[in-house]
Amino acid sequence: MSELNYLYGAPLSKADFKTTAEDFMVDEDLGIEFTGSGEHVCLQVVKKGENTQYVAKLLAQKAGISPRDVSYAGMKDRHGVCSQWFSVPVPIKKDIDFTELNSESLFIISQQRHNRKLRTGCHKGNKFTITLRNVTQPLDILCRINAVRAGVPNYFGEQRFGHDGHNLVMAKKMFAGERIRDKKLRGLIISAARSYVFNQIVNLRVAEHGLAKTMHREVFMLSGSNAFFEDAISDENIARLASGDIMMSAPLVGTSEKGLTEQEKIWLEPYKEWCEGLGELGLKNERRMLRLIPQDLAVETVDETTIKLSFGLPKGTFATALLRELVDYTDASPRVHKEKDASNENSAK
Repeated sequence: MSELNYLYGAPLSKADFKTTAEDFMVDEDLGIEFTGSGEHVCLQVVKKGENTQYVAKLLAQKAGISPRDVSYAGMKDRHGVCSQWFSVPVPIKKDIDFTELNSESLFIISQQRHNRKLRTGCHKGNKFTITLRNVTQPLDILCRINAVRAGVPNYFGEQRFGHDGHNLVMAKKMFAGERIRDKKLRGLIISAARSYVFNQIVNLRVAEHGLAKTMHREVFMLSGSNAFFEDAISDENIARLASGDIMMSAPLVGTSEKGLTEQEKIWLEPYKEWCEGLGELGLKNERRMLRLIPQDLAVETVDETTIKLSFGLPKGTFATALLRELVDYTDASPRVHKEKDASNENSAK
């Protein structure tokens, strides 16, 4: 991520991110009306310092089922205070009090019946409240807020690529013929590879054109949909862009060059090996919006070295893509976990 171009230039200010769990708060916006009946119980859970899979395992144990039968809309960060929805299959005539699982790190705040399970990506988006500490130049952050409101490059965040980019190393091995039997791991590796190529194309576009200038031909996405079409820039398309009916996009490469502009084909040449490897997997060509526009972005200066941000983002996007345009941040959570583990070891002696 540090090698990708900035839309508004590299930030001058530094700050610590995720110093405490409360400094990173996420509220999942599911956007679904429950039927009130059915064989699935939907649970809104607030978790602190726990990962999504661990919570799913606890819910499964309580229901007496396999963890694979517990579903959720999206993964949420371990180091934070996050609310998210899970669904658990429970027979209609059976009642389970999931609030018995409540603890310092987990709290069930809502339990509703529904006629189908939640699926990955079914949520509308997420609302974030992020506190930055040890801010070195708060004025630089404040000066960037108005620009960032207009949108930032929709880069995939570093968490998509694994620790030290390990998922990309595995992708190269997979393309070279190494077999990965674990379907879940294989899916993560494929996703990381596509995300890497996407980031490179967006990176080149930011460098050469920015995000506001259109090319002679674009592949547009319909807002709120995965559908896309290629067309020349015109009065009509300019008006549709202005109204938000359509969006500019960049490719998630698949089996062929279908759906790519001539300029994108040129940009993809250095990543031919990656494209061919992904194409051999039979992936469908897809698109992803080029610009990430935050909803209701607000800023609060808590004190001379502390700034709080709040904003909403659509599903599948990364808060760090927005954050990197505002500040040169350091994720403090690894250090916090290390200090916590050391403290637990000392107390056990």
